Amino acid sequence: MHAVGIVAAAGSGLRLGSDRPKALVHLAGRPLVAWAVETLLTGGAHDVVVAVPVEHRDEFAAALPGVRLVEGGATRTASVRAALAAVDTRAVAVLVHDAARPLTPPDVVRRVLAALEAGARAVVPVLPVVDTTVAVGPDGRITGALPREAIRRVQTPQGFHRRTLDEAYRRLPATAELTDDAAVVHTIGVPVQTVEGDERAAKITVAHDLALAEAQVGW
Repeated sequence: MHAVGIVAAAGSGLRLGSDRPKALVHLAGRPLVAWAVETLLTGGAHDVVVAVPVEHRDEFAAALPGVRLVEGGATRTASVRAALAAVDTRAVAVLVHDAARPLTPPDVVRRVLAALEAGARAVVPVLPVVDTTVAVGPDGRITGALPREAIRRVQTPQGFHRRTLDEAYRRLPATAELTDDAAVVHTIGVPVQTVEGDERAAKITVAHDLALAEAQVGW
């Protein structure tokens, strides 16, 4: 199956305390986006398209020699839409990954691709919720417990048959902003399959997350 990866890398690094895009922040001497691209290629993607902020394009080009770059949008959804338009027409599958998940093992990519090859149209890696989970009202008081047995934490890369993702984005209003691409395909009624994720695929959002990632790689 010919698969192309998309990396959404146009976000800011404000919550991380950086004055540069989060994807260019270094982990163990390498930009986060370089880790994400390597994961996709090692896991089975034939090519990768990275959506970047236009004002930092030269920095991304230096960090990712030979990788195709496109101008990202103001939102994640807009960035993925732009990258999807640049995906090679030979692609049967598309893997959408976050630059902020640099330590995702390639085996997660392989599990997603295997599920697509087995017939799924949309696949996401997930992990169980281990903490007690509750709903809280506007006043800050707990209104009830949620059944954690049926709740999962969603990770990336998320995988899709190319035609499915194309159709979902074609029908999605240009102003819509959804949190991930599984939500995008869900808007057209496509069932989303799950595969096992990995704790190492944790998302880097704040400085503490980056410190934990550095500890994992022995930096």
